[in-house]
Amino acid sequence: MARRGRNTTRGGGDTIGEMEARDAAEKRNDSLETGSFPQVSKRGTGRRELGGAGLKTKLASTLLVVLMCALLGFGYMTQINNTQSTYETMSEDELVRLINETSTQANNLEQRKNELTSQLTSLKAAADQREQAEKIAKQNEEASGIISGRLPAQGQGVVIRITKGTKQNIDAATLFTLIEELRNAGAEVISVGNVRVVTSTSIVKGSDGKLQCDGVTLDTPYVVRAIGNPGDLQNAVNIAGGIGSRLKVMYGSRVTVEQSDDVVVNAVRGEKQYKYARTVE
Repeated sequence: MARRGRNTTRGGGDTIGEMEARDAAEKRNDSLETGSFPQVSKRGTGRRELGGAGLKTKLASTLLVVLMCALLGFGYMTQINNTQSTYETMSEDELVRLINETSTQANNLEQRKNELTSQLTSLKAAADQREQAEKIAKQNEEASGIISGRLPAQGQGVVIRITKGTKQNIDAATLFTLIEELRNAGAEVISVGNVRVVTSTSIVKGSDGKLQCDGVTLDTPYVVRAIGNPGDLQNAVNIAGGIGSRLKVMYGSRVTVEQSDDVVVNAVRGEKQYKYARTVE
């Protein structure tokens, strides 16, 4: 009986020893220095360290923004308080002086505004006057050019054709009388053949027996163009006992007067150079 007990104890001692050996082996396997588990454990530790650093950075940024907002608010409130305190600490005389200076500046600005407005009005008036003056000058230049014969003209009027006399040749005085009758009837522009009639126009008989107007020989039939009231001009020629009747009766010429709404006088004169006459200064 005693030997069995000891054997059991020994056997049990061997079993306990085996268990302790297995526990030691498992502890060695679970060590951080072996296997894949230590690597996982190390990576996890690194993440925790990085997460802590990011949190610290966010906190620092938040604190910096809060501090800047506080400083801006403080500066704004300080400026308002200083402005209010500036006016509050001024004396009555200083406030009156400040109001007077402000009023003076406002008056000066208003005066300057009125001056600029007056200048603008003057410039506009001057521009209008200049435009009107240029318009009048252009009209006068055109009128002068038409009267002096420097510019062609067109308008209502008559075209007169006179054939060669069958009884006798038309003399210079008779043709010049026709021009004078047209002028008296209100003709503004007259041409005889290709010659523009002006104040100094003359008609003479040339050495060849033909009529000349300002040195230009006239061929028959004589064509006279006159711009003016067509009815008045026609009456001036065809009136009983007038120049038209004389041409028919005395010279045997045939005279036709044609009214037109568009008589064109293209004959022009060059600008005359005056030797003695000049404008009044």
